[in-house]
Amino acid sequence: MNLTRVTVTTALALLPLVAATAPAAAAPEAASARAAAPSAAAPSARVAETLSLAVAVGRLPVATESRTGYTRDAFKHWNAGLKPDGCNTRNEVLIAEAVEAPTVGARCALSGGSWWSYYDDTVVDSASALDIDHMVPLAEAWDSGAYGWTAARREAYANDQGQASSLVAVTAKSNRSKADQDPAQWLPPSADALCRYTSEWLATKLRWALSIDEDEQRRLYQLAAGCPSTRVTFEPAS
Repeated sequence: MNLTRVTVTTALALLPLVAATAPAAAAPEAASARAAAPSAAAPSARVAETLSLAVAVGRLPVATESRTGYTRDAFKHWNAGLKPDGCNTRNEVLIAEAVEAPTVGARCALSGGSWWSYYDDTVVDSASALDIDHMVPLAEAWDSGAYGWTAARREAYANDQGQASSLVAVTAKSNRSKADQDPAQWLPPSADALCRYTSEWLATKLRWALSIDEDEQRRLYQLAAGCPSTRVTFEPAS
């Protein structure tokens, strides 16, 4: 597969072409399995909603962001994960999202396997070459409302496996390029990823009742216009 670098400006120009295709068509089957996994952060009593991208953007409150007081240590991760299997959240996500399952050794050491990084349309055959990206970065979550959460809620957010869009295995290069930027500042380098990425960003913000700023809102509406057939499905976190 090609590793295509696309600037935000170029990516937006390609949106009409992207809209004709389903954003998650090439996603690994394992991702849908994760969406059904039980989670303390997403109890079954809460009902999932499906919205168009434009409607989803309109659901989010607009607020000025402030990073005052932020520290990455405010979000405890990675924790022990969902299962009593000796694997932390990072490794559980890697196992769940693998296109070809890795071998799980002592102390959850992973060997073999392969993954598809949808941000840059790249196949990776080493778990150590992958980062687990918080779809909405921790700093962005803080800016958007998490500054007022308890430590326990921030830990739940940072280790959220109750919704497949919350955490995603991607190449370290693409994750570090993204850093703590929102869609007004950074988009995946693969043009084919834009609609899916927009949907998953919105799903995460809606799930955790986070706000957006004005620049972010404008960019999300632009992206929504280029992805008219894409939907957002989310389940509110407890």
